Amino acid sequence: MRALKFFLPGLAACIMAGCAGYHVGPVNGAVAGEKSIEILPFNNQTLQPRLGDALTQSLRERLQTDGTFHLVTHGPGDVVLTGVIRGYTRQGVSYLSTDAATPEDYRVEVIAHVTARDVVSGKLLLDKDIKGHTLVHVGTDLASAERQALPLLAGDLAQNITEFLTEGGW
Repeated sequence: MRALKFFLPGLAACIMAGCAGYHVGPVNGAVAGEKSIEILPFNNQTLQPRLGDALTQSLRERLQTDGTFHLVTHGPGDVVLTGVIRGYTRQGVSYLSTDAATPEDYRVEVIAHVTARDVVSGKLLLDKDIKGHTLVHVGTDLASAERQALPLLAGDLAQNITEFLTEGGW
């Protein structure tokens, strides 16, 4: 009983110390919603259909959820974000036990070149290739499996772009 008397306050102190570095809101020193952002539709230079639309929509949703920027839908924002989807690759990660040459699961990766520019100063805030990926289980039809995985792929890339925008130290 005596050991418990010292253990519980020590445990509480450790838990409180672990949360000491956490704070609510943007981590780059900006005020949430202070700047507005306009997201132009992404240009899809791959052969994968609807990838640009899925990424643009997913990125808008992520930025709205994050709250660091105020998303504008009409008119110019303080920051204009544009992007070009440059690559879409598929690599087998696991294979059928009956046929070592036929993939059962793929790792699908997409690469987009993203630029963000401050409208007032003209300063380039972000100019970078950013990757996103997801796993695809083939099943009976690869095209259907990739189509079903498209929101996951776009969501991962949108999350990575959002992290660069909101946590970047410009």
